[in-house]
Formats: sequence, structure tokens, C-alpha cells
Amino acid sequence: MKFLWSTHLVPLFEKAFRRHKRPVGTSWRMDETYVKVGGRWKYLYRAVDKAGNTVDFLLRARRDKTAARRYFEKAIGRNGEPETVTIDKSGANRAALEALNAERETPIQIRQVRYLNNRVEQDHRAIKRVIRPMMGFKDFRCARIILSGIEVMHMIRKGQMKDDGIARTVADQFYSLVM
Repeated sequence: MKFLWSTHLVPLFEKAFRRHKRPVGTSWRMDETYVKVGGRWKYLYRAVDKAGNTVDFLLRARRDKTAARRYFEKAIGRNGEPETVTIDKSGANRAALEALNAERETPIQIRQVRYLNNRVEQDHRAIKRVIRPMMGFKDFRCARIILSGIEVMHMIRKGQMKDDGIARTVADQFYSLVM
């Protein structure tokens, strides 16, 4: 087996970035997009807040209630509870949020408004722009790891990394994760 530096180092970069990530807002726009892995379509769940900051992401093999619930649990665990989540007409996303609300004291408001989800739809474009030349992934595990690296770089470019009052370039911010 070949040593792929990306599959070993990217999880370390993501872990380091999580310690320096700015907090996100309480109004989320959530959606999923398709990614080709091993010749089959898989689902990349993503959410951005009202300001366009990436909340979280998760690659899943299926698009169902279980996958959506897993995504919401991960996103809430890392970023806190949102007040409002805007979703598309996906029944799986709504069912997952309703199942989460059944267990909570303060329910999350669910909105299914047609054009409010455009911010996350446009944010998918930046990720797809990087993925498209790759022509898909061969392995699910590698796809998950490489997509996390792409997402971390996208968040750094969007200015989601805490700074010390020092104006630093994207490259300097990335290098600061290593040091």
C-alpha cells in the first residue's frame, strides 16, 4: 500500500483548525450535494450560517433520516444549538430535525423557504470547483479525508480562523496550524 501523505496529515490539520475556528451564527442553512465516490453518488451534507460561514460537513453513503440526523448531531456537538435551520423540501432532513426536537426542551425552528437556502447552494459551488477536476474519488475513506481538507481550506479562505489581531495571508494561517 502506498503512503498517501494527505490521508495521514489532513485529519491533523482539521483537528488543529477546529481549535481555532470562529463561532458560527444561530441561523443555519443546510443542504446536501452529490459527490462521486467509486463510480457512485454519495452525499456531502453541509451547512452555512446566515453570514455564509461553514458550520460543518459530513460525507454519507445514503440520503436518509439516519444520515441527516447524524449530520445534525455532529454539527450541534461541535458548534452549539441553532435557533433556526433552513432546509430544502427534503423529507429526510425534516424528519431528522423533528426527531431531534422531540428530545429537546427548546425546539429548533425548521424553515422550508424556497430561496433562503441559496446561500448554501452557492457555497457548494466552491467545493465542487475543486472536486470536479479530480473526476471523483476511488475510496470512501479517502474521499471523506480529502473533502475535510478541502472544507478546512475553504473555511480558512472565508476568514473563519481566529486571528490574534494580526493580518495574515491564507498561507500564513494554514502554516500556523502546523506550528
